[in-house]
Amino acid sequence: METLYPAIATVVAYLLGSLSFAVIVSRAMGLTDPRTFGSKNPGATNVLRSGSKKAAIITLLFDALKGWLPVLAVRYFGKPYGLEDGTVALVGLAAFLGHLWPVFFGFKGGKGVATALGVLFGTNLFLGLAVGATWLFVAYVSRYSSLSSLVAAVFAPAYYMLGDGALWSAEKPITLALIVMGGLLIYRHNENIGRLIAGKESKLGAKKS
Repeated sequence: METLYPAIATVVAYLLGSLSFAVIVSRAMGLTDPRTFGSKNPGATNVLRSGSKKAAIITLLFDALKGWLPVLAVRYFGKPYGLEDGTVALVGLAAFLGHLWPVFFGFKGGKGVATALGVLFGTNLFLGLAVGATWLFVAYVSRYSSLSSLVAAVFAPAYYMLGDGALWSAEKPITLALIVMGGLLIYRHNENIGRLIAGKESKLGAKKS
């Protein structure tokens, strides 16, 4: 049975990640489905375009929570069940993949920025703070959420590897998971990249059209 624990933890993390809170929160608050306007992305940034900052903040927090919770649970409670750094990497990646391709929403999910940030905070507080600060700085300067996310996706694994021997110790499975997540984040932003190059990308705070 013990050999099944990593697989069970990974499946549970994926199912948790599959909860699309942008859609759930919008429905609960009587807002337009975020998949029908703006970027059509079920994420906090697009919910913000509905005009409800409250809904956007709730979505952001819950999307981050579903990445943070499984990682933290494995880190603090997994060792007696044989769950080590490899499982930490797996559950973090699984929660992230659940957000991108949610089983409960026809495998059509968001871009995973908030969930990835939750995974980073679950992995290490300082790592999460470093990447979060990078996102906020780029967003403040550029007003582009997508550009901030692209920069953060590149810097996250770099920060983690640079932290080895300093604030935390870099583990290879987690490093690999962060690189995969970063690559998928960039891939999911391919349309945003095109709009950024063309100067047509929507800025933070722009209302839905």
